[in-house]
Amino acid sequence: MNGKIIELDKKYVADTYARFPVELVSGKGSLLYGADGKEYIDMGSGIGVTAFGISDDVWADAVSKQLNTLNHTSNLYYTEPCAKLAELLCLKTGMKKVFFSNSGAEANECAIKAARKYAQTKKGAEYSAVITLKNSFHGRTLTTLSATGQEHYHELYQPLTPGFYHASDIDEVVKLVHEHPTAGIMIECIQGEGGVLPIDEGFIRDIYELSRSEDIVMIVDEVQTGNGRTGALYSYMNYGITPDIVTTAKGLGGGLPIGATLLGERVRDVFGHGDHGSTFGANPICCAGALSILNRLDDEFLENVRKKGRYVFDRLNGASGVLSVSGMGLMIGVETKRPAAEIVNECMKRGVLCLTAKHKVRFLPALNIPTELLERAIDIFTDVCKETAE
Repeated sequence: MNGKIIELDKKYVADTYARFPVELVSGKGSLLYGADGKEYIDMGSGIGVTAFGISDDVWADAVSKQLNTLNHTSNLYYTEPCAKLAELLCLKTGMKKVFFSNSGAEANECAIKAARKYAQTKKGAEYSAVITLKNSFHGRTLTTLSATGQEHYHELYQPLTPGFYHASDIDEVVKLVHEHPTAGIMIECIQGEGGVLPIDEGFIRDIYELSRSEDIVMIVDEVQTGNGRTGALYSYMNYGITPDIVTTAKGLGGGLPIGATLLGERVRDVFGHGDHGSTFGANPICCAGALSILNRLDDEFLENVRKKGRYVFDRLNGASGVLSVSGMGLMIGVETKRPAAEIVNECMKRGVLCLTAKHKVRFLPALNIPTELLERAIDIFTDVCKETAE
């Protein structure tokens, strides 16, 4: 390990991350290498970002070609990667138009703005409330923190953006809709940062039906669940609904910063010239990388994601030291007898990098992780869980 890099980081980088004592210097696919030469199996994929692993050849080729063609231009001009990516997203989802930004938080900000403009234009200026779910996470800007239904994220940043209300069941959602003129309801189908918790299918369908009957914009946050992560292209597709707005980021760019807000039929034309913007949104390099990811997320590939997910669930359900397993596809949370942080640290010592989500160990491997690496990582994890349980 290069102690100098760690010293430089501690001296000059804002102290917002509790970093592990590992300096990563290279990688390929689902293997990462530290400065000390140690090899790690990557079960986190940059928190669900490197969808096809580190330095994926197809992705790298697409990015390199674009890098040497047109690296950036403002949104005052047309570019091919932007237009083709928007077309592909719409064709694969049935959405009608796309706004590109740089992150999940920005994608959610855009969705909130779209919902409020739609409601206030159609129903009146008082229709501004946005209802989200308790235990949700929608970003770290002040507005998306306000949307986040976890109080501990709010404590240091008062006053937050007004107009956000949080519910835990359909009765609370209905009550809030009747109490506050509501523009939008925003949900995650699986609450990632909340502990990898799938929302009950009936609850999701109730929210969908309510949004139809009350003319409320339904937003599904697919920042972490999207782009094949759950075994469907987007997680809402597992529930037989079509929301008005879908937000996505993380895995879409394969390692480059991109966010996308997909607008459905009701809100397709909600924005006019000057209503919203982003300097780096639809950057040609990021869009080229995203095209290389999205083009490969076909039915056969997604079935392999589901198959790998089933393998992990089958291995871990009932395993020694494991209390429960939650999630979908390759978005998996594991409740362990010993504290999750202890499990993660011990796995890291043995060459497996995984994450936490609240009190759980979280797995978000590359969607194309080789079966043998996945099996080896789960072998190590189950060994650690068994040993710490004894």
